Amino acid sequence: MDLSEQYWNGQYTSKEIRWDIGYVSTPLKEYFDQIENKDIRILVPGAGSAWEAEYLYQLGFKNTYVLDFSEEAIAKFINRCSWFPKSNIIHQDFFKHNFTYDLIVEQTFFSSFHPLSRRDFVKQVCRLLNNRGKYMGLLFNHEFTFNGPPFGSNIHEYRQLFKPCFEFEVFEISTNSIKPRRGREIFMLLRKKITANF
Repeated sequence: MDLSEQYWNGQYTSKEIRWDIGYVSTPLKEYFDQIENKDIRILVPGAGSAWEAEYLYQLGFKNTYVLDFSEEAIAKFINRCSWFPKSNIIHQDFFKHNFTYDLIVEQTFFSSFHPLSRRDFVKQVCRLLNNRGKYMGLLFNHEFTFNGPPFGSNIHEYRQLFKPCFEFEVFEISTNSIKPRRGREIFMLLRKKITANF
């Protein structure tokens, strides 16, 4: 399956970005609103239009970083948010990135990877987090009827996948998802284990 940079560039060029709701989703927004420490270092990987990064930065989280390996996605974000610091925008393959963060935000990025790549994905998230860092966001709580992306799954499979690296602070059906995704998303707040095993 071709999920290369060229594939994702094509999605943005052709505007085949149905996962993009056009604003920061409610569960993420409400979580961001209650974070008190504005100095934490935050990564939004596979950021796409990066509504989450835009919201976080405007909320005062100046150490928010956007990462995507689609040049088209990065260009569209810069065009919309020309004020966002260029030093905080990273055009790179997620698996080649090696800085560390206190918080990594998940919004449809995980679902863009084929299930066979998920174990490597979780390892990389774990590597990029500081000790006791957090991985939070939304996951699709169902399988899709087509051959993705996106690729879905269920709570049981996700738990088995994340268990070696993370403690589960919250992992439940989201109660405040947008209407089209109500009952179909898991809100997660995971904390990296001190002795993460991967």
